[in-house]
Amino acid sequence: MSEVTTAEYNEEGKYLRKVKSFVLREGRLTKGQEQAIEQYWAPMGLEYSATPLDLSQVFGRHSDVVLEIGFGMGASLVAMAKAAPEKDFIGIEVHKPGVGACLAAAAEAGVSNLRVFHHDAVEVLQHTIAEGALARVQLFFPDPWHKKRHHKRRIVQPEFVQLLRSRLRIGGVFHMATDWENYSEHMLEVMNVAPGYKNQSVDGTVVPRPDYRPLTKFEARGQRLGHGVWDLMFERIE
Repeated sequence: MSEVTTAEYNEEGKYLRKVKSFVLREGRLTKGQEQAIEQYWAPMGLEYSATPLDLSQVFGRHSDVVLEIGFGMGASLVAMAKAAPEKDFIGIEVHKPGVGACLAAAAEAGVSNLRVFHHDAVEVLQHTIAEGALARVQLFFPDPWHKKRHHKRRIVQPEFVQLLRSRLRIGGVFHMATDWENYSEHMLEVMNVAPGYKNQSVDGTVVPRPDYRPLTKFEARGQRLGHGVWDLMFERIE
């Protein structure tokens, strides 16, 4: 699981800006991760900006852009980018070893349609991503903050999902996945009353894992042990 953002929310789901913004999680880099950042940050890294980026300039073409919040070590994100060369992908991660690992994997896979931010996800979405710029936003296995008193720290909150909605184009999709059933229920509760979204599930709950989301080793092991994973997909309709 990845730490997707350093943001916290109050009981009403309102974003609480950290004092002096936030702290990036440096972690201990392996030699390979350090070398990957040195070598590949220039072509694949994106710097946080207080004004929106022109993504067609970033990628040198007009295409569907998929943004993933908290990509961990980047294996799934790289696999998705490689499998869909017609789309462009952006990953956001605050954990520096994950950024290094993702850059190394992308270079090894020969992926050219991927860019990454090493920054807080909420700030990137607020300032650096333009309104209506995204075809899909992915939030896979975020920190569940499973203790009840910590539920307010969960990233899926009313204010946050409206920020995402503004960055999705009409018809764009917010795709969540979690291996904590309680968090899936929380996500469903928030999204079902979120203005401007429509659940893509036929029965108004969860959806089967779409083919484009790779099955992680962790997830495959969980399936063998009978553990569940819940996918939710909500479309921006207005």
